[in-house]
Amino acid sequence: MKIKIAAVIAVLLILGAGFYFYKGKGGSTAAPAQAGQRPPVEVEVFTVSQGDITFTKELSGRTSAYQIAEIRPQVSGIIIKRFFTEGSRVQSGQQLYQIDPAPYQAAYESAVASLQSAEANLTSAEPRAKRYSELVDAGGVSRQEYDDAVSALAQAKAAVAQAKAAITTAKINLDYTKVFAPISGRIGKSSVTEGALVTANQATALATVQNLDKIYVDVNQSAADIINLKKMLKSENGSHTEATLTLEGSSEAYGHNGAVQFSDVTVDETTGTVQLRILFPNPEGELLPGLFVKANVAQYSQSGAITVPQQAVSRNADGSVTVWAVDASNVVNVRPIKVSKVLGDKWLVTEGLAAGDRVVTAGLQKIAPGAAVSPVEPAKKAE
Repeated sequence: MKIKIAAVIAVLLILGAGFYFYKGKGGSTAAPAQAGQRPPVEVEVFTVSQGDITFTKELSGRTSAYQIAEIRPQVSGIIIKRFFTEGSRVQSGQQLYQIDPAPYQAAYESAVASLQSAEANLTSAEPRAKRYSELVDAGGVSRQEYDDAVSALAQAKAAVAQAKAAITTAKINLDYTKVFAPISGRIGKSSVTEGALVTANQATALATVQNLDKIYVDVNQSAADIINLKKMLKSENGSHTEATLTLEGSSEAYGHNGAVQFSDVTVDETTGTVQLRILFPNPEGELLPGLFVKANVAQYSQSGAITVPQQAVSRNADGSVTVWAVDASNVVNVRPIKVSKVLGDKWLVTEGLAAGDRVVTAGLQKIAPGAAVSPVEPAKKAE
């Protein structure tokens, strides 16, 4: 019995060895070999290029009117007429108020009468002085009488000049009873109504006119950044650097670009900042004085800069940064790079990439080092 069992085991061992040897030689019972290598994986790539980049900085600020004029009376009197609608647009030179002109008209006419009286005195004083100048040498009049005649002539001339000045003053005051707009713009509410008494140069303005065709945005920037900004302006031969604007609470940019007009000459000791004033066009009147806004101001430019999409960049646990680069044979490998800052949806690359390099932006989960890929650029894929 034991002999039979041993014989069976021996047979089985022989058969197993033969099967193993047959399989190793590629026998028909072996698993079929792979027909070929795995096909390349399709991935989206971004081709690196160099370009000029202007770096901007977002600064918070507030709007103010381009021109503003507070309307105050220059003579005292009763307001008898208002010629504008509150909130409307007025033109430079347009009459806004009429102050009662009656007392100023009377003063003007009195000054005219005083001039006529002075001129009449001058008419009689001139020939008398002339006659006395002829008689004094002949002894017809005394030297004292001649001197008195000359003095009377001088006083008559002074009286005429004084009367003319009084007429000019009276005419100015009469004209000031008509209150005009000094600038074109939108006028606010009136602080007085018809029948109100106003006084010359009073503290309270009758109304305020603001020119909103353009509008200022005042922002504060650190003194250190101002140095870079001035260098940029100097390199551009003094031209104004541009700025964009975003309204508070809105993600959409304002439709017009502004230009930096000037920077203040004093650094705020408490904040270490300098005020910048930016001028924006406002043809639609969308911007109003007093709005809180955010301005993106150009700081400096860099030529030959390299950027890559953020989705192509991976940051490792040790802080290093890498991308998957595709070589000329369409094989991917990890490449370490260095980045400095985010510019919109891209990273600014300082080391590791050159113009013409290709980096994978989509399909990262399907690749491995040394894998063959089929690179497709998104623009070409869309076509």
